[in-house]
Amino acid sequence: MFGHRVKLENDLYRKVKQYSEMAGYSSVDEFVTHALEKEMAQLEEADSEEDVRKKLQGLGYIS
Repeated sequence: MFGHRVKLENDLYRKVKQYSEMAGYSSVDEFVTHALEKEMAQLEEADSEEDVRKKLQGLGYIS
């Protein structure tokens, strides 16, 4: 099912694991996949590359 892996810092992984269990996800992978799919859906609604860049800056992903 999963072809790639992403490394997370230990503190972040512990938080993600805790929240994924609280929310009833079957695994950390399932939680992260769902979170990324939701985020990507929001970005895909952008009208242009510049809109995407602005959204990412607003979220603090890029400066």
